[in-house]
Amino acid sequence: MENSLNKGLKEYLVENFDTYYNNLNGLSETFFGEAKKEYYEELKSSDFPTLKTEKWKYTNLNEIVKENFIPATLNKTIEIFDDLSNNFLLKSTESIKLVFVNGIFEEKFSDLSKVPDGIIIKNLSSALKENKKLVEVHLNNILKDKSLFNTINNVYANDGLFVYIPKNKVLEIPVQILHVTGNKESKVMSVPRNLIFADSNSEISIVVNYKGISENSYLMNALTEVFLDSDARVNVYTVQDENESSFHIENTVVYQLKNSNYSNYTFTFGGKITRNDLSSSLQGENIETHFYGLSLGKGEEHIDNHTFVEHAKPNCMSNELYKSILDDKSHGVFAGKILVDKDAQKTNAYQSNKTVLLSKEAKIDTKPQLEIFADDVKCSHGATVGQLDSNALFYIKTRGIGEDTAKSMLIRAFAADVIENVKIDELRDLLNHKIFEHLQKVEI
Repeated sequence: MENSLNKGLKEYLVENFDTYYNNLNGLSETFFGEAKKEYYEELKSSDFPTLKTEKWKYTNLNEIVKENFIPATLNKTIEIFDDLSNNFLLKSTESIKLVFVNGIFEEKFSDLSKVPDGIIIKNLSSALKENKKLVEVHLNNILKDKSLFNTINNVYANDGLFVYIPKNKVLEIPVQILHVTGNKESKVMSVPRNLIFADSNSEISIVVNYKGISENSYLMNALTEVFLDSDARVNVYTVQDENESSFHIENTVVYQLKNSNYSNYTFTFGGKITRNDLSSSLQGENIETHFYGLSLGKGEEHIDNHTFVEHAKPNCMSNELYKSILDDKSHGVFAGKILVDKDAQKTNAYQSNKTVLLSKEAKIDTKPQLEIFADDVKCSHGATVGQLDSNALFYIKTRGIGEDTAKSMLIRAFAADVIENVKIDELRDLLNHKIFEHLQKVEI
């Protein structure tokens, strides 16, 4: 479909819905397909957030709003590549692998042979037909935010990741997800929809890699729902390694029951505008939630991280640590909110945002928040912004170490307490390498 309307993204998506819907084939007969007409009505009546919208006041979306990004299902020239194996982050670690090209599952590049009996790991399009009841229980039942980006995903998403880990099952090897996005002939929009369901006393680790493959700009608009039943343990590692002309909007919504443990790691290494929304609702006692983030900005990259943790029940713990290393004219944003409801006594909640500015033109807007309605809690939040420690830099140089290497040593030390929490050895080593590769600094 030609990208020639130039009326803006919302208008373009509204005008092309009928064409999209008439080509859903078997998906239109699923409950998700049937609901798309309702989501379409929400799309028509919604607007993109602006700088006057509180949650978006630091992120200008004009470059996204004005473009006619073509949904991959309307694009006649989806590119398939001969070899995608080098884009998987883990090469020596045994894993299960799924590849999505512009949000569409590509079976021939994937490897599901190691999925154990009883565990379901597949693409969402297949799960909607083959595992209807499991999908229907949770899809859109966790998501409450009806922002326009989420509505666009509901309207145009055809595929994504579906994971079901049954009761008492532990998946010993990680699941690797590779999203390859871009098109040489047009500006494409990828809208993966992911659903992860960990039943009681189950465990899984998922590693997601986003890669751009063309010079054309594109829009990645990803939406993920994660449900943890009692005593479940889920680790999600996201590495955003996008093109300099790309736009990445990602929303992850988590719902946790008693004794569950959820850890989320977000590493951002590129993209013109990146916006990550991450939230978790703690709906039982003795829950743990850990959010870690590391953002590396250069050029004029814009990286915006928003988090929200709701403590609804007593005796739970949440911990957030977000760090940014910003160079050139890059711009970082961190806005994190912790809500402690009146019933959530004995809550422990910690939030920290720290930023190093490597140039005088780099900047950060940071807004950590606490909203507490219980009286027996331990909660703290804070933010620091500065340059590399000049005294430490001087000391290292007095030991005969060159300035570039000395700066790299301080950068690595700054990032260490995020990187060191990564539980997969090979991934931890790779991330250390990518820090210096992205910032074009001497690697140590």
